[in-house]
Amino acid sequence: MISAESAFEPAAIDRCAQHRHDEQWLGAAWERAQVLVVCDGQALIHEGAPVYLPSGRAPTGERYLLGLVNDVPYFAVSVSEFSPAKSERAAGLRELLGLLEPTQAALTIQAVGLDRWHRAHPYCARCGAATAVAQAGYVRTCPQCAAEHHPRVDPAVIMLVHDENEEAILARGVGWPQGQFSTLAGFVEPGESLEQAVAREVAEEVGLEVISTRYFGSQPWPFPSSLMIGFVATVRAHAEPEIDPTEIAEARWFSRERFIAARASGEIRASGNISISSVLIRYWLET
Repeated sequence: MISAESAFEPAAIDRCAQHRHDEQWLGAAWERAQVLVVCDGQALIHEGAPVYLPSGRAPTGERYLLGLVNDVPYFAVSVSEFSPAKSERAAGLRELLGLLEPTQAALTIQAVGLDRWHRAHPYCARCGAATAVAQAGYVRTCPQCAAEHHPRVDPAVIMLVHDENEEAILARGVGWPQGQFSTLAGFVEPGESLEQAVAREVAEEVGLEVISTRYFGSQPWPFPSSLMIGFVATVRAHAEPEIDPTEIAEARWFSRERFIAARASGEIRASGNISISSVLIRYWLET
């Protein structure tokens, strides 16, 4: 049976938070490091695998410590443009996540996420002064007011919603192609618990009342900086959905048999395999 634990295997990375202040340790780690070069949401690949350079061949740029894998240090270097070899090319995360095994995927998400955050936050949100990279890439410090700024992660809930007869409701977002359906999702708002966010988003998007929720699993979703927190939610009754037309183009109820037949005929397409949405749907199909 599919589960979040079997779909998203733990990555074997020691993130070395205890060493991020230690310039001597960081210098020694850099000398034997493998380096992933990143540029504005992309990394280089060769024959479907990420390109890691020895530190002596790495280009000049901001360095971010990713961690240790089997005692090998990994860093990211942020550059303004790539200079790929003939056999290399740049690829974005949507392509990369479909190719990489869990540890490679986690390193790449970490590298691209840090790169994007640093590019988007060069100035202090408190006083407006230019900030500097500190703690091996996990902090930006302000020399003017001494503020410290940390990488941003936006929590979002994503849920497989079914009724008491185990029929599930899936939706097509505004702007999505015809036939593209997925689970419901939305960002957590200030002051909400995760369960409250699930209930609010379901009510807002399809007008249904959630009566129970069960945590399923989570997935980093670096588009650009979200953490998707998955749930299975039960609604009170099989009612006609009342959609929010600003977010949802259409929503439909599916039995397992109806979903399988509609997908096989090409009437609908479900989320791609890199998303926790696809895992939630497979879990529903198999339970």
